[in-house]
Amino acid sequence: MFHWLEQRPFFFAVMLFLTIAFAGFIEIVPDFAKASQPVVGKKPFTVLQLAGRQVYIKDSCNACHSQLIRPFKSETDRYGMYSLSGEYAYDRPFLWGSKRTGPDLHRIGNYRTTDWHENHMMAPADVVPGSIMPKYPHMFKNKADIATAYANANTQKELFGVPYDTKDMPKLGSWADAEVAAKEEAKAIAADMKNQSVKDMVAKGEVPEIVALIAYLNSLK
Repeated sequence: MFHWLEQRPFFFAVMLFLTIAFAGFIEIVPDFAKASQPVVGKKPFTVLQLAGRQVYIKDSCNACHSQLIRPFKSETDRYGMYSLSGEYAYDRPFLWGSKRTGPDLHRIGNYRTTDWHENHMMAPADVVPGSIMPKYPHMFKNKADIATAYANANTQKELFGVPYDTKDMPKLGSWADAEVAAKEEAKAIAADMKNQSVKDMVAKGEVPEIVALIAYLNSLK
């Protein structure tokens, strides 16, 4: 049979395509079935973390940083455990990224601190010599959009069944409740920061973008 196929390139190509397609189907379908199931311990983002995720997207952090650790030793040695499909159960949209001008950030919460992010976002080259990452001083002045983040969380809850307000999961409740919770979370982060203008904004009940972004980055573990 193989000799017959070798003499007929068209049929050989068809058989090769079918073989690869079948193998791919067998390999991929189980992962699709598991994709919607979060890994044990995975929780939806809090409203403050979602606000930080909005900042991450707005300032195109995903253009230079991936959030996808591949199962290669060179990657796991540097970034930690390779990424699992269930870790993205609450990610909308996905922020896998398409290139790495900077390092992967999927597990950055395991090895960077609030203080490190504060210094790095203000002056990257001072923290990482030779870094070509731009400075983001506007994040220390601009206010995070907590209201949109709350609406985003409610949308995910109602349309996609994200389990907010269930046992051991982040609470949403009313907008007033969510706003209070976000500001309390912001206070805890600002307490670990040195920038006085940030501390002053949080003390006045305002949430700077840098605080929301750090909340999001700290959640990536």
